[in-house]
Amino acid sequence: MEHAIGVIDSGVGGLTVAKEIMRQMPNEIIYYVGDTARCPYGPRPEEEVRRFTLQMAGFLVERQIKMLVIACNTATAVVLKELRETLDIPVVGVIAPGARAALKVTENRKIGILGTIGTIKSQAYVHELKMINQQIEVEQLACPKFVPLVESFEYQSAVAKKVVAETLIPIKGKGLDTIVLGCTHYPLLGPLIQQEMGPKVKVISSGEETAQEVSTILDFNGWLNPSLAVPKHRFFTTGSQSIFRRIASDWLQIDDLHIEFVNLRNHEYLLGN
Repeated sequence: MEHAIGVIDSGVGGLTVAKEIMRQMPNEIIYYVGDTARCPYGPRPEEEVRRFTLQMAGFLVERQIKMLVIACNTATAVVLKELRETLDIPVVGVIAPGARAALKVTENRKIGILGTIGTIKSQAYVHELKMINQQIEVEQLACPKFVPLVESFEYQSAVAKKVVAETLIPIKGKGLDTIVLGCTHYPLLGPLIQQEMGPKVKVISSGEETAQEVSTILDFNGWLNPSLAVPKHRFFTTGSQSIFRRIASDWLQIDDLHIEFVNLRNHEYLLGN
């Protein structure tokens, strides 16, 4: 099936998931929406996160996507269940794949979760981890300064290094052997986080596991794209196209990116009212 896979995020963070989907399934077409104008979602009330996420989902459904990936942990925690019940296409979030990835590698069953205020408050990762293994010890840490660093293209700066070091102080020395990057923006800060936590701590993102789940579902339904033509990805942003292009080009290592501006507020894309 040559229809696109839809990927939505509060901003550029979901590109970390899109990149892994492209790597594992190079024939697949990606339609990506990053709501950079209203990012970050983490500190927002749940009803706002719900409304914004449903707008993005509706926008892509109108473009006949065959599957939707909510590449935002905050949005996954708030609206995954509703979208699965509303849409007639498969919908995948990033929290369950992230939890599974951590459980595969932890040896001492002490796992740390770094996330937005919304994701940490939802306890979604704790629920997923404990549902699989009650013996897991979980330490959570909200990192509200991380997303703005990424969205402003500061994730490789000296400022970012200082912010990461200061933010992680509360979980250092807790005996954690695995850290889950519970926000898809955070892998862009991954090298700095790894440096601060040390080589003995495994730093896990949900991208690889999420892409594997997408591949499995598409294969099961017979929906993998058989075309060998170069896929024509489309990227939509509600904010600055130039900033989005700069970050996307850096992360995806693709020079010729097709990036379009969309103002979701001007359209009646909201589902489920």
